[in-house]
Amino acid sequence: MENICIGVVLTVSPSNSSTASQKKSSPSGKKKVILVTYRDEFMKNEAVGLVEAAGYAISSIIDQRKLNHSQYGVGSGKAEEIKMLAGDLGTQMIIVDDRLSSSQAHNLAKFTHQEVIDRERLILDIFNSRATTTEAKLQVKLAELKYEIPRAREAVRVSLKGEQAGFMGMGEYAVDIKFRALKKQMSLITKKLEEAKKRRDLFRISRERINLPIVSLAGYTSSGKTTLFNKLTSESKEESAKLFTTLTTTTRSFEPIRGKKVLLSDTVGFISRLPTYMIEAFKSTLEELTYADLILLLLDASETFEAVSIKYSSCRKTLDQLHINPAKILVVINKLDIAQREDEEKRRELVSDLPSIGISSKTGEGLRKLKVRIADTLYPESASSKIERPGSELEPSGEEAEKMLVEPAETTANSDPMVERIDMSSRGS
Repeated sequence: MENICIGVVLTVSPSNSSTASQKKSSPSGKKKVILVTYRDEFMKNEAVGLVEAAGYAISSIIDQRKLNHSQYGVGSGKAEEIKMLAGDLGTQMIIVDDRLSSSQAHNLAKFTHQEVIDRERLILDIFNSRATTTEAKLQVKLAELKYEIPRAREAVRVSLKGEQAGFMGMGEYAVDIKFRALKKQMSLITKKLEEAKKRRDLFRISRERINLPIVSLAGYTSSGKTTLFNKLTSESKEESAKLFTTLTTTTRSFEPIRGKKVLLSDTVGFISRLPTYMIEAFKSTLEELTYADLILLLLDASETFEAVSIKYSSCRKTLDQLHINPAKILVVINKLDIAQREDEEKRRELVSDLPSIGISSKTGEGLRKLKVRIADTLYPESASSKIERPGSELEPSGEEAEKMLVEPAETTANSDPMVERIDMSSRGS
């Protein structure tokens, strides 16, 4: 892939170079950071998950009621506390769990002598580390540019403060140059993504000719989508509790009932407070959901009801932004093997506006019922006489059901022309 440089530095480092010698790593070799987040327990846990997914070691967590103070993002008293704590702990970075303007990040970095990044930059760093295909890398670069452009003018002016040569000052010339460079890079990446979309459209046309129904997995990041994908298709995609393990859509076929094949797609996970520009950058990947005949929306039953409720609301909001018809959604309550059983009734009530089913991707509990539900939805003429309609979790009974249910088809992209991996790295840029 062609190397594409971001025209402006995307993180803010301390201006005092003498602090460099004081930087230390954790025993694991990871960069030590201070996390500044909200007092809300869900937000705090999610922020910790993001920081760990990015590969940092948290030395201290500082919580705040709000993170929108004008000068530093945090209050001046809290900034003083962070500065002292950073010196005592020998940390290298401050991560603020919200959006910071470039001036706020610059002010906090200068005051604390620490590198400073915000939540959006943190997510982009994770995306960068997870992107393995050409298309995914381009999508991340596009998101980075959209993140940086609003900050470019202010960031360059800060860095060139005091220069006044030329009309409107030398800084004005530099700003224009940087801004045009960012716009040019964005245009180039957008063009490459449009080419990738054309190839994706060709894949979709091929699938339509085969006339196989499509099932897409959706849900909050780390809800178990890839584990379920592997279980149903006999694949071995990387499974991890870390956030955003999957950034690239992968499609495989399997047979929920004998002789009835469907295509199953694993997609990028959702997360709360994801900026619109990031959703837009990954539009071509998320668009796969709009073409699905059935969407399995996964929820993690091992989490507290509050967390499940917040994540469900976030997922539904994202699906609404993509104009997904709710009639195509089947809620899959996953991880029943480690579920919070006392919240079972509340979870059912939470998703009562949509059909739902409970499973464990890890142990296989409920997978037979899920396969039949998929078949009943996509091939009603074959399955409807043997199971209840959506809304019921009853299974077909006796030997007849056993004959219909089969193990996942052992097919690969090389052996089955109806299967493809949406992987641009194997097809050029």
